Parts: sequence; structure tokens; C-alpha cells
Amino acid sequence: MDNIDKTGKNSDEAITITEFFHNIGSAFSYVKRKWITVVIFSLLCSLLGLMYAIFIKPDYTAVSTFVLEDGGKMASLGQYAGLASLAGVDLNSNSGLFQGDNILELYKSRTMIEKALLSKANFGNKNQQLIERYISSFNLRTKWKAKDDIQNITFSGDPGNFNRKQDSIITDLVDKFNKKMLTVNKIDKKLSIIAVQVTCKDELFAKEFTKKLVETVNEFYVQTKTKKSGQNVQILQHQADSVRRQLNSSIGGVASAIDAAPNANPQLLSLRVPSQRRQVDVQASSAVYGEIVKNLEIAQISLRQDIPLIQIIDQPVLPLENNRVTAAKGIILGFLLGGFVIVFGLMLKKLIFYS
Repeated sequence: MDNIDKTGKNSDEAITITEFFHNIGSAFSYVKRKWITVVIFSLLCSLLGLMYAIFIKPDYTAVSTFVLEDGGKMASLGQYAGLASLAGVDLNSNSGLFQGDNILELYKSRTMIEKALLSKANFGNKNQQLIERYISSFNLRTKWKAKDDIQNITFSGDPGNFNRKQDSIITDLVDKFNKKMLTVNKIDKKLSIIAVQVTCKDELFAKEFTKKLVETVNEFYVQTKTKKSGQNVQILQHQADSVRRQLNSSIGGVASAIDAAPNANPQLLSLRVPSQRRQVDVQASSAVYGEIVKNLEIAQISLRQDIPLIQIIDQPVLPLENNRVTAAKGIILGFLLGGFVIVFGLMLKKLIFYS
């Protein structure tokens, strides 16, 4: 039968708890006796913290925010919808290509990142491709030379003509940007404000790449949103020009027919037939031309309505936000972290090996 003390607790359990607190106290005493070791280790860690603050390059974060508002159709155009549909202009349709979060994914696409990387920016009065700036900042050619002997590779010319190695390098960079460097999101789900954030150890690259990426994607966005409406305007303009030429030709034909018989005998009706035919052509062409011009005006209004509003709110400016660790902070954090580690290690050693 188990031994029960006066408090009703198992005596073995009471002894175990007593031994536990005794071992903890013994471990603290052991750490006190090793205070020199604790101080020396903490000082060494503070020195490591100082070295980290001095030699480790910080990450710079460039942020660009803009408001996006899709071009909506005016309610007043409803009365023209039926007429416009005859010309192939749909005033009531809304493209779903960039609705929801699709615009966010567009920023992460290979095509957009590649275009931004292959564009040029000014770095210290030097016009340079962004991809070349990135390669030189991180000494990638040195690594490529040792690995694949492709240190002389360039990225000029048409991207459609790039070879396998060039495409492979760009693919690797796109993956790295999407996983570690590029963040695109909405500041608030209820708002249309989008923030594009790029984090890189090269401050100038982070700034210029963010600006170029936003510029590239927004330009592509506008072109795609207005592509269908723009094509409708071009088709209607071509039709209007063609009918106008036909109308001019018909008007000239009427004059020529009249000139052919300037003093025609009124009794000879056959002499009036050519001019009357030309007049019918003029009337028909005039009616068709009027309708096409009307549809063209509506298509142009539709095109203007399709153009989305993209207004830049904030662009990255120097100096960029960074996670630089100051010397004082590195020393303090190194000392505290080192002290915690050595104290915990000594206590664990005492409890395990000397208990």
C-alpha cells in the first residue's frame, strides 16, 4: 500500500517535486559559479552582433501603391445599345479578365517580370538593363563561370529569340522574385488600392524595378482592356472611309452624267436615266454613311469608357525602408541572446549530467 503523508498526497510524488525544485536551485547556483563563463560568452556574442550589423547588407523594401478603377459604361448610353450592337459594339459587356484577384496574379506572371527586367533604367547617369544591374549586384556571372561557363551571356535583342540558357536564367529569376522578393496585394479588400512591394539588398534596383513593373503591368492592362473597343473603332473608321469614298464617287458620277447631256430634250427620258441612277447611289451612300458615322461616334464613346483609371498614389523614393541593424542594437541583442543561450545551456548541463 502506498505511503500517504498527512496532507493526503503520495509521499513519492512529494519527494519527486522536492527533488525537482532542489535540482533547479542547484542549477542556478551552478550558473552563478560560472558567471565568468557567462560574461565571456555574452561578450563574444555581442561582438558577433556588432560584426553582423557592420558586414551584413540590409534588405531594402520599395513600395508602390496605386488606385485602380475600371472604366464603366454610362447609364445614358443605354438608349444606344441596340443601335451600337448593329455595328458590333457591346456597350453593356464587362470584361472579366482583370476582375477579382487576376490583376494581382498578372504582376507575378513571367511575361510581366521579364519585360520589367529587360527594360532599362538610369543608375548613376548610366542607362542599364535592370537584369544586368541585378546580375552585377549579386556577382552572378562569377557563379555562372564556375558552374556553367556562361559568364559572357547577355540579354539584349528580341526575347523571342533568346536561347535555352537565357530563358532558363530568366525563369530562375522569375521564380526567385515570386518566392522571396515580390509581394502584390490589396491594402484593403473593400478598396481598389493595390500595393506592389519589392525587397532586395540593392536599394537602387529595388526602387527602379518596382517602378518599371508597375508601369509595364498597368500599360498592358490598359491595352488589353481597350483592345476590343479599339478594334471596333478601327473597323467602323475603315467602313466610314470606304463609304465616304463611294459617296464622293457617286456625287462625281451625277455631275458627269449631267455634263454628258447638258441640253437634253425633256421628252427623251432615257437621257435622264444615268444621272438618276447616280442620284440613287448618292442617296443610298449618304444614308449608309450617316449610320456608320453615328455608330462610329458611339464606339469612340465606348472606347473612352473602357479606359480604366490608374492613378499612382505613392512611388518608391530614396532612402528606402530597410531592416538594417545598428551597431548598438547588434551589440545589445548579441549580448542578451548569448547570455540566454549560455545560461540555458549550463542549467541543462547541470540538470542532465550532474543531477
